[in-house]
This record gives sequence, structure tokens and C-alpha cells, in this order.
Amino acid sequence: MKNNKYAWLSAILLSVVLVLGACSSDDESSSGSSSDSDTISVWTMTSGLEEFVTEYEDESGVTVEVQAIPWDNAHDKLLTAVASGNGPDVLQIGTTWVAEFAEAGTFLDISDKIDDYDNLAADNFYESAVETTKYEDTTIGIPWYVDTRALFYRTDLLEEVGYPEGPQTWDDMVDASRQLADRGDGQYAIDLPATDPQFPFLLAWEHGWNYDMDKGSASFDDPGFKEAIELHNLFYSEELSQTGEGKEFFQAFEDGSKPMFFSGPWDIKTITERAPEIEGQWNVKVMPKAENNNSMMGGAHLAVFNNSEKVDQALDFINWMADPETQVKWYEEFSELPANLTAWEDPALTENDMVATFGEQLKSTQPLPLIPEYERLGQEILNMLEQINRGGADIDEALEDYKAEAARVLGE
Repeated sequence: MKNNKYAWLSAILLSVVLVLGACSSDDESSSGSSSDSDTISVWTMTSGLEEFVTEYEDESGVTVEVQAIPWDNAHDKLLTAVASGNGPDVLQIGTTWVAEFAEAGTFLDISDKIDDYDNLAADNFYESAVETTKYEDTTIGIPWYVDTRALFYRTDLLEEVGYPEGPQTWDDMVDASRQLADRGDGQYAIDLPATDPQFPFLLAWEHGWNYDMDKGSASFDDPGFKEAIELHNLFYSEELSQTGEGKEFFQAFEDGSKPMFFSGPWDIKTITERAPEIEGQWNVKVMPKAENNNSMMGGAHLAVFNNSEKVDQALDFINWMADPETQVKWYEEFSELPANLTAWEDPALTENDMVATFGEQLKSTQPLPLIPEYERLGQEILNMLEQINRGGADIDEALEDYKAEAARVLGE
């Protein structure tokens, strides 16, 4: 079953190999690990790393060749690297891609090397971030930065409906939303993340559901999963959230027509810069609670490519990137949250109440399902919600269709 389950990935890799056969060796060597013993290559989907690592280069005498890859191209480029065996020494990997590329043999297992470096121990990081670096019996990388989701809300408008500190529970959220939507035409309560496949999962977690690898598609029979889908639909069926895109989210937040939204820490800067007129009239709080208020653990890791011939140099670089001081500097320059717990003691994070809220939420997180098929299951959830929320599909029937599709995706 396992061989059939991943036949699609093997077929893709084989096709990539055939394409690569037409490429020159010069082209291959220019994109992969450097032959210079004092140089390591790093692939990243995060801009700004090339300038950031100059301090490490000065300290270590090692040249870091950084290749920035757009997220849209990264998946295919990594598949090409796996197929050809010609990858970088260090690569960034998003948490939702870990299982897929670990199954394909992309990463060097660094389980027996972690103790050799001061900053790589698991207890330096958020527990759920470390969980996303594990695949079966291997450790594929080290947490670089983390993110999660929290609630942005207009303090002034929520105060008018009795929730000056924001909704504490999902019952509060529904009550506040109904009052906000009753303000008149064009007035809604919240801008739900309609295209984010992670949001339905975290909503289900908060209602007691969890994906069980042993159960596979039968996991979606859990009542908590249905409760989450029904709650999601309620916001659209009662027009508490707008069907369709409407205004830019920061404009709707500024003019009050959508005074709440869920997002990550980067939107603190977005609202500050794009909606300066509401300064002091908005805040961020942890997720509303049902059975729990668990949000998702997202972010990215730094891993060593399986064919790297510079493992020690690669790990020394990752060790530097995981240092608390380095992590704080990265946050100050790029607003990406540290994975290292000690870094969160720095005033740069503790003195910003909104950022500190994300730090608090990160203590109540869990990883997304660590399976190669996660993204396909997530896309199918979005398709199901589209059919229910816009197409009026019956929830029970849509859930049965989703479970059948999940079984197919999982190769059951």
C-alpha cells in the first residue's frame, strides 16, 4: 500500500530526472552545493537572508551563497533537487512540506548531531515547533522562525457590543458577531480566511477534533470536525462574514465594516502602516476558546540536504541562525517570530504587547497533520466549504463526499 500511496510522487520525480538529463553539468553545478570547502549554499524562500548572513561570514570565514526562491517555484525546484541529487547544503522548508519531502528523502537525518551544537537542542524551542521537525524516526531540521494565528479586533467597536477585550469563547464570538452584523447594510463582523487551508483544521482542533494517522479518513467522522464545519458555515449563512472578497481587509478593518479578522503577526505592521487613523482603537488577542483555543504552529525550518558534502559547515551555520541573539536580530529586521524561547525574553518582543500576545498564543498551538497528503486534504476542505457556504450544499452530504475524497487522497 505504501508504494502505491506515493506512486504519484515517484512518477513526478522520474519525469524530473528525464528533464534534467537534457541539462548541462554546468547548469547543475551552478544551482547546487558549492565545491569550495569554505563556501556553503543555502536555498531560501525568505528575502533578505543574503545581506543578513554577512555577520556570520565575517565571524566564520565561510562564504554563504544564498539563492532566494519564490514560494510559487519552490516546490518544483525542491522536487528537481531531490530527483537529481543536486541540491544546496542548507535549505528552508515550510512546516507543511516536511512530511512530503521527508518521504522523498530530501533531508539528512540530524538526530545524532544535535548534541554537538549549543543552540540545536529541542528544549530551546516551542514544543509544537519541534514536533514539525520530526518525521517517523528522523529529525529533518531545526526551527528557524515560527508563526501562528490570533484575532485582530477593533477595541472601540467590540466595546459597543459588550466585548471591550474581545470575545473569549466561540459563543462570545457568535454573539458579538450577530450584534456587529445588525448595524446595517454592508456591515459584517469578521473577515474569515476563506483561502487558508489551515484555518478549518485549527477550528476543528478547538472543538476537540484531531487527525489520527491510524484512522486516516475515518478521523473526519469525529463530531468535533462536523461542529467546526457547521460553525464556519454559520458565519456565512447568517451573513456575519461576507461571501466574496469585498474590500481589502485592512480597509474594511479601518472603516469598521469588518472589525475582526484572524491572521499572523505580520499584519501588526500592515495595520499600523496601512490604517494609521485607527491607532489605539485595535488590538490582538489569543484565539477564542471552545474545548481549547489551540492555534496552528507554522513557520519554517532550516535543514541539511541529504547529499550535502559539508554537513559540519551546514550545521554550524544553522546553529548560528538558531542562536537567541541572531533570532532577535532576524525578528527586528523582518518581523518573523523567533523559534528560540530565550529570544522571547528580549525587550524587542516583551515590550510590544501585540507581539507578546502572539508569544502567548504560541504556547497553545499544535502542528498540522504531519502527512505528505496534508496540502491536498487542505485544498479539498476549502473546496467543500465553498460548496457549502456559497453553493448551499447540505453539510452532511458534503462531509460524506469529503471523507470519500480524503480516502482516495490517502490511498486507502
